[in-house]
Amino acid sequence: MASSSSLDEALGANPLLQDFDFPPFDVVDAKHVRPGIRALLKKLEGDLEELERTVEPTWPKLVVPLEKIVDQLTVVWGIVNHLKSVKDSSELRSAIEEVQPEKVKFQLRLGQSKPIYNAFKAILESPDWQTLTEARKRIVESQIKEAVLSGVSLEDDKRDNFNKIEQELKRLSHKFEENVLDATKKFEKLVTDKNEIEGLPATALGMAAQTAVSKVSMATKMATVEKAEELLEKLRSASWNAAVQDMEDLKNFSKSKDAPEAYDLNHWDTSFWSERLRESKFDINEEELRPYFSLPKVMDGLFNLANMLFGINIEPADGLAPVWNNDVRFYRIKDSSGSPIAYFYFDPYTRPSEKKGGAWMREVLARSHVLSRDGASARLPVAHMVCNQTPPVGNKPSLMTFRELETVFHEFGHALQHMLTKQDEGLVAGIRGIEWDAVELPSQFMENWCYHRDTLMSIAKHYETGETLPEETYKKLLAARTFRAGSLSLRQIRFASVDLKLHTDYIPGGSESIFDVDRRVSERTQVIPPLPEDRFLCGFRHIFAGGYAAGYYSYKWAEVLSADAFSAFEDAGLDNSKAVKETGHKFRETILALGGGKAPLEVFVEFRGREPSPEPLLRHNGLLATASA
Repeated sequence: MASSSSLDEALGANPLLQDFDFPPFDVVDAKHVRPGIRALLKKLEGDLEELERTVEPTWPKLVVPLEKIVDQLTVVWGIVNHLKSVKDSSELRSAIEEVQPEKVKFQLRLGQSKPIYNAFKAILESPDWQTLTEARKRIVESQIKEAVLSGVSLEDDKRDNFNKIEQELKRLSHKFEENVLDATKKFEKLVTDKNEIEGLPATALGMAAQTAVSKVSMATKMATVEKAEELLEKLRSASWNAAVQDMEDLKNFSKSKDAPEAYDLNHWDTSFWSERLRESKFDINEEELRPYFSLPKVMDGLFNLANMLFGINIEPADGLAPVWNNDVRFYRIKDSSGSPIAYFYFDPYTRPSEKKGGAWMREVLARSHVLSRDGASARLPVAHMVCNQTPPVGNKPSLMTFRELETVFHEFGHALQHMLTKQDEGLVAGIRGIEWDAVELPSQFMENWCYHRDTLMSIAKHYETGETLPEETYKKLLAARTFRAGSLSLRQIRFASVDLKLHTDYIPGGSESIFDVDRRVSERTQVIPPLPEDRFLCGFRHIFAGGYAAGYYSYKWAEVLSADAFSAFEDAGLDNSKAVKETGHKFRETILALGGGKAPLEVFVEFRGREPSPEPLLRHNGLLATASA
């Protein structure tokens, strides 16, 4: 058995427990997780006991020590959870699975701390309440709300039962996400007959060959349930007739091609015929667009846009921070004075053997005055941005589809809100403390610029010839933006509606199964009824393991906000660079700067001058005629 001193020495060498400017992603291994997380939890338990013993209803005696506890757990757990997403292994999974219940137990203990809860309530009820800044008021109100949702008011058996349910929910969410990843990773099809892959894009063939070789809840929302359902119904009714027409168009088109299935299109036919119709109608082939969207050009164009809109400069800083894979890039963001204000990692390529699918942005470090390294200036925010696009094949750079281009812009919007915050209160800085249904606003806002002519043309250069995307192709892209908009809108409304129904109306063990609920929703949101054996919910990671439980409607809610925000630039004049810069500055100083320190509706009104309207979204989607039409 190791001596106490040698154990301390071993823990001291654990990279998870080191003092660092940037996480040591290059050296953290599965073997560090169990001892590292347990040592951290032991320390934090001691810190929590000390806080409870000495707590007073003042900022220095309550919020400052609490933020330090929350931040340490967030940062260290964030490291191991991130590595599980981008560098998965059975050893890492096993280690995380073993310590996760201990981590959840501590979070519950923290959330249910009555001394902390009572101290926040005392601040709320004190005569000094009105002297607090808006951000500090938001922190107090949020902490009280979170404590109630964490079960602080429950006693004895009820609290024990609540904690058991929370532990089981976390365990099942964790396992569900692993099962989806495993099912995705496990599927492979051996193709020996070239005729079976006739028509498969060259990039997909190249990547497949390369892989073969290498192989190997509403209380925290901006809206109420009623408001969310009202919006979804408004969008559903505006989308239904268009979606019915979409299906008629597919049937007529497939008939014109003498397709045997034309008279009875099934779910598996629609994607194929939609793509054929889109190509026929707009003469756009996603694969033929790839050469115009090389990753280096896309990133240059994105950074130039951020400079124009928000007055920031983004420069490579590779080597400054450790990374988890050689393909990961590291960047520094500077303001107009040349001072660093944030950093971010970018992990662009798919790695099916170890990296989960999809795209996301997460915080690494949040801006915070309390956690300042020098005691003066705030600690700067750090983000990571992860995508899963095609890696370079042979001597070709990574060539992107237009959808992948939109995804990069989307995730960068999230990163901008995290990184450009001017909020020094760490608990509401960046994306922290922002209601779930408002957090997609900046990301979806940035997607609009993919259709802005000057922005797109500055990016779309053929990687071999340097030729700019032809003007007629741009016009077709613009027209194709509203292609099948009704059907796509209904798809999102189905997901959002079934999520809300499951979390509001569904009774486990009752007469309806979850699949019955999905079918009932689908009757109003799908032109073709779902198949009896449809088990889409078994892979719907967003609402179980993805954090969007009772909140998937947030995508549509935020689409309304983002479309309306972009319409401010349209109103100012997209060809008026001075007006665009002025509007961009206002967007930065409100939507991107204020973080969770101000209610999102108030932030939006401060930027837009009024409350949001769904009209710009319906107009952008071609589901509402323009005023001049």
